[in-house]
Amino acid sequence: MPELDELEARLARLEPADFERGLAVFRGKLRGAEASYLETCVRCGLCADSCHYFRADHELKSIPAYKLSQVASVFKRHCTVEGRLASALLGAKSFDRAMARTWVEAIFGRCSLCGRCSLNCTTGIHIATVLRAARSALAEMGLVPSDLQSVVTQSLESGNNMGITKQDWIETVEWLEEELQTAVGDPGARIPVDKEGARVLFTVNPREPKFFPLSLQASATVFHAAKEDWTVASEGWDLTNYGLFTGDSVQAGAIADNLLRSMQRLGCRVLIIGECGHGYAAARWEAPEWLGREHGFEVRSFLELMEDYFREGRLKVDPDRHQDPVTLHDPCNLVRHGGVCEPQRTILRRTVRRFVEMIPNRAENFCCGGGGGQLAMARFQAKRVQAGGVKAEQIRRSGAKTVVAPCHNCIDQLMELNREYRLGVSIKTVAEIVADALVFDQPVGR
Repeated sequence: MPELDELEARLARLEPADFERGLAVFRGKLRGAEASYLETCVRCGLCADSCHYFRADHELKSIPAYKLSQVASVFKRHCTVEGRLASALLGAKSFDRAMARTWVEAIFGRCSLCGRCSLNCTTGIHIATVLRAARSALAEMGLVPSDLQSVVTQSLESGNNMGITKQDWIETVEWLEEELQTAVGDPGARIPVDKEGARVLFTVNPREPKFFPLSLQASATVFHAAKEDWTVASEGWDLTNYGLFTGDSVQAGAIADNLLRSMQRLGCRVLIIGECGHGYAAARWEAPEWLGREHGFEVRSFLELMEDYFREGRLKVDPDRHQDPVTLHDPCNLVRHGGVCEPQRTILRRTVRRFVEMIPNRAENFCCGGGGGQLAMARFQAKRVQAGGVKAEQIRRSGAKTVVAPCHNCIDQLMELNREYRLGVSIKTVAEIVADALVFDQPVGR
């Protein structure tokens, strides 16, 4: 397997100084609370059933506490006096090539950083935070899986994670503007580009212009119906940030800064993150820490903005256009980590006739399996699809015909699960549901 061979080659090249650098980064990520987590686990095992990896394969290595123990053993050996003096007694282990290999397997291969285990930990350990710190150490040592790192590199070099040129982006927007005008029956409908002083700067996942342009058109339709003062940027428009997944805070900060510079250049007042779980978490919560400064403007999810439109009476919809049962997937970074839980539900109850919840839902909902950079790591594809079986079963039990997922990473994973597990559902964004239900004063050619 090429990725495996490449990983072994990188492991073989590691020098003692590389391990020291990795440990230094790891220590630097551990504040008092995080360090205490590594001494707190009581091995009760309650986290096991909370993890979609363990529920899918029932392997010891997939239990969150086991993954945590691999990190804790290194912490005890290199960061505590007791561990150095009595390593065998305390289960402390040296950070060597074998342990680095174990970390890659456990932390990249069997964890999507979804955080569900933390909600069910009897001692309140935030396991995802510790494992992300371990990813940071591996990133410092050059051990991030190469295909995941390539997404970050592409963002740094081209400004978006798919290498879409400025010309191609502008031409796509112009084409979609024409489609928008036809769809809403209004030749004055616009998708503004670089409109200085616009209230809203809307940011986009590159998968939309590349593969799902109708999703971007749906968002534009919502803005048009709400009569919003908005714009997209010609540069610095990509909301994704895979630096959140590699653990490299410097690179993640540089990617986040692209959005902030667009806000400053255009003088917009509100940065709206399109439907993307990790994109919202990165821009709203993580970027100030990475960059060491506050934004100075409001950062919101498009879901929150659409909820405002409904509350203010700016959107008219006909829920009878969605007769089949519709269920909702909760992206981990948006809901469990990001706190945006109810807007999407408020919107769906207004726009569909039969909304049914998955069980469990909201913060307790299971990860689809596509988060944490999993979609970008071919080496772990089989494990990712297997772990996604938990989500597939949730969907099947809901009886829904349409699954709404306000995140394109989740949508990609759900589309694969739809094929693999023969679910027979359609998968849409919230904006697509809203756009299809919109009622305009003039005839619409949708």
